[in-house]
Amino acid sequence: MLDKAYDPKAVEDRIYDVWEKSGAFKPESCDPKGESFTVSMPPPNATGQLHLGHAVMLALEDIFIRFARMQGKKTLWVPGTDHAAIATENVVIKQLKDGGMKDPRKELGREKLIAKIAEFVEGSKNTIRGQVRKMGSSCDWSRERYTFEPSLNRCVNEVFKKMYADGLIYRGHRIVNWDPKLQTTVSDDEMEYKEEKGAFFTFKYGPFQIATARPETKFGDKYVVMHPNDKRYSKFKHGETFDAEWINGPVRATVIKDDSIDMEFGTGVMTITPWHDKIDFDIAERHGLEKEQVIGFDGRLLDIAGEFKGMKIEEARPLIVEKLKSKGLLVKSDENYVHNKAVSQRGGGSIEPQIKLQWFIDVNKEVVDWKPKGAKKVEKMSLKQIMHSVVHHGDIEIIPDRFGKTYFHWIDNLRDWCISRQIWWGHRIPVWYKGNEAVVSAESPGAGFEQDSDTLDTWFSSAMWTWSTLVDTKLAADKNLSLEDILKNSPDFQTFHPTSVMETGYDILFFWVARMILMTTYATGQIPFKTVYLHGLIRTRDGKKMSKSDPSTMIDPLDMIAKYGADALRLSMIVGQSPGADSRLYEDKIAGYRNFSNKLWNASRFVLMQCEQAGIDPKSISTLPDAEKLSLADRAILHALEILIEDTTKGLETYALSETGEKLYSFTWDTFCDWYLELSKGNANHAVLVHVLRRLLTLLHPYCPFITEELWSQVKPVNDGMLIANSWPKAKAERKDPKAFAEFQMLIDVITTVRKLRTDQSVEPAKKITVIIHSKKHAALLESQREHIMRMGNVENLTIDAKPTKHENAASAFLADIELHLSLEGLFDPAKLKASLEKEQAELSKYVQVLGGKLQNKNFVDRAPKELVDSEKGKLAEAEGKLQKVEERLKQL
Repeated sequence: MLDKAYDPKAVEDRIYDVWEKSGAFKPESCDPKGESFTVSMPPPNATGQLHLGHAVMLALEDIFIRFARMQGKKTLWVPGTDHAAIATENVVIKQLKDGGMKDPRKELGREKLIAKIAEFVEGSKNTIRGQVRKMGSSCDWSRERYTFEPSLNRCVNEVFKKMYADGLIYRGHRIVNWDPKLQTTVSDDEMEYKEEKGAFFTFKYGPFQIATARPETKFGDKYVVMHPNDKRYSKFKHGETFDAEWINGPVRATVIKDDSIDMEFGTGVMTITPWHDKIDFDIAERHGLEKEQVIGFDGRLLDIAGEFKGMKIEEARPLIVEKLKSKGLLVKSDENYVHNKAVSQRGGGSIEPQIKLQWFIDVNKEVVDWKPKGAKKVEKMSLKQIMHSVVHHGDIEIIPDRFGKTYFHWIDNLRDWCISRQIWWGHRIPVWYKGNEAVVSAESPGAGFEQDSDTLDTWFSSAMWTWSTLVDTKLAADKNLSLEDILKNSPDFQTFHPTSVMETGYDILFFWVARMILMTTYATGQIPFKTVYLHGLIRTRDGKKMSKSDPSTMIDPLDMIAKYGADALRLSMIVGQSPGADSRLYEDKIAGYRNFSNKLWNASRFVLMQCEQAGIDPKSISTLPDAEKLSLADRAILHALEILIEDTTKGLETYALSETGEKLYSFTWDTFCDWYLELSKGNANHAVLVHVLRRLLTLLHPYCPFITEELWSQVKPVNDGMLIANSWPKAKAERKDPKAFAEFQMLIDVITTVRKLRTDQSVEPAKKITVIIHSKKHAALLESQREHIMRMGNVENLTIDAKPTKHENAASAFLADIELHLSLEGLFDPAKLKASLEKEQAELSKYVQVLGGKLQNKNFVDRAPKELVDSEKGKLAEAEGKLQKVEERLKQL
């Protein structure tokens, strides 16, 4: 017999250990003839703790995998970790500085610092493995991968070499996003924009007025640009020069006409700073203009700034403005100007556009062979065109589909990808230099060559995750084999790629998902996955974003597992969460799903106790009784179960996880526990009880695997193994009985109505009542269910007849073709009840008046937080509903 209460701590680690040792997580345990189903786990950064974003990802992917496994598919879920170049190097350098080092790079050197980071990563990976296991993740640990392991490094080098040979990777001076704090470039997607209030200045520049928020960049400005169609400046000709007094003296300026200028912004005229602005850089490139650096890579002004040389930007700005003002060049300033400031996601430092010699991937060069869906032949396409094509033509489906528009907008505006980073931790760029000679090679070409000191953007290697994790490591170590040979002869790649579904947060659709499409289609000629399932952000109860900077908003998944169990956490994150939509999570919600686990546990105890009392071993039950031996409740629950099997199967196949979870929850709590089990008391059909419980545990298993596996061990058929390896049920038409279910639902409605009449009339729960039911159409059926109505409604006297009559001193309710009357005779003292109701009426009336006045106060509604106003509105509606019921009772009296 089961313990009286479910204790996740006593179950979860033990069961996970059994699963893992049994080999159930490996595809070799599946039907070898089954179709493959593969998920590549988005690798957590090797920097320590998993957070709720990882937890929801693990829960969703585990549902996908467990369902596919039980369907007989050959399933593979590949786990792993990401070396997370910038993030990991930052963490370790900070630790070393906290330990007393002033400059770890200088004090340790490249090799020793890399060794320190590698040591940290190994410890972190062990932590992450334990956390992934705690979530119940049924991934194949024997195939665990790491983005910085040798075989993946081989893939990175081979793809770099191939792209370079195809002219897709090039080195050039381009404007990049420079982070002076981290001393490295960052990609467009690794920046975020923060609103900042500051000054917006208008200055006199020769015959023009120019507007800027960054006067510190203007020292080198000698080009004034306007739209060729701007009539205000039609007298000025393209290429015309003029002299203007400026910050450090007179300058010779040139007029440039360019179509990119917004005539509505500021004065319609601007000077350009090609070295420190992407738009200005593009203008300079189009017109062959000179570019001059004003701000150094350390964030300080250079020699060109004259007296301001060596100053930080924030320090120099007001002094520069003051000097221009003293020259009579300041026209006006707007101190309340709000603009978006670019900052680095990783380090939080301000981004300074700089021109640097960097490595790039050309996304517009049409040199890649690709056959679009529906095309008759292979075409030469650019990476950008392929990325657009595979989603547009439906090779890859994005769920929810509204993110398709976002994806296409990003692709259409995609720039060449800067892939070099000025850090040490990561895949080093496989290029060697000797004088003017450059050789692309993973190893030194010979004496005198020095390797490029930069590393590759971490997304370069992560973008290969779906396929590089499937290559045979021994083949990857063979330098005589080409990448094509390695892929062709790697069994896992041939069997499990393309993968089936990529599940991740919508916030990295561009960081990672789009780049996987780019890199995989190019390197393998295949799409990386067939479906992209995007989950939203997990927010607080109040809708706030959870942030490490505000610990009060954070929920540690491991704390919640320790307190409520992994199943409760999983359910709380999945049910109620639509794809791509943010959801709210709070401890009360998790506790609510712990209650669901307890409900399922207690229901199973009831079934086992019924079997025990009857001397029946539940494991010996293998068949259901013939239909004529089944009660109305038996036939109805079997019908509802078959519908649930169909709905759950369809829901999981279409990735409608939340809706499906809600149906499973409702069936378990309401239909099975609250009604069928209650109706079974004293009249149990043991075969039906066990059959329904087995099926229910199977359907629930992908969502809450631990408790279902534990309960399965008590009721599984004699020759069956673990639930994780059990077959997914198929609905059987012969067990459907819609007529029985409709009659069962009518019985539920009658009992529910009797209970509501009791509550509405304030009848004490223990007090027996007299009920009269009239129904010409259903009298015989209700008579057959008399015992259930009396027991579950606590009815002492029940009259059922077909002919309706008028009843005095009775509370009545009416259903379709059924009248119910609760006799009020002798139930209570009318005078006392009236006094009590009048008192409640007065209290509620006063409460409604106070709340109504509060909500009519415009100052309160305008100034109070929306959540508070909505809460007060909810309280008012609830109070008004109660008042209406009290007044109806008084009217009846």
